Amino acid sequence: MRIDHFAMYVDDLEGARAFFMKYFGARSGGMYHNPRTGLRTYFLTFDGGARLEVMSRPGLAEWEGSAPRVGYAHLAIGVGGKEAVDGLTERLRADGYSVVSGPRTTGDSYYESCVEGPEGCLVKITE
Repeated sequence: MRIDHFAMYVDDLEGARAFFMKYFGARSGGMYHNPRTGLRTYFLTFDGGARLEVMSRPGLAEWEGSAPRVGYAHLAIGVGGKEAVDGLTERLRADGYSVVSGPRTTGDSYYESCVEGPEGCLVKITE
């Protein structure tokens, strides 16, 4: 058994797609559009085969607040080493993304940083 993909709703579909392609080397499939519901999606594939589906549709509810909530907490992407974590974190910071934490070694021995990605979604950058 394996996880096939992870999906996230966003308002700015093209912006989210561009973020994961630019910073994490994702490759994008073609856009799927369901004219009945207005749903639009892209499947993004990362090295190693992991996939992320970014989705948008009319009528999405906004989440307000910064406290942890029930549900998925973050997406973690391994970039291949401490130097890569450091470099990508600084690149994202320089491009105006908020670095929430790190780079640092966590209590459970992960070397990581955490940034606010598209629309405030947390993305952890790991070794």
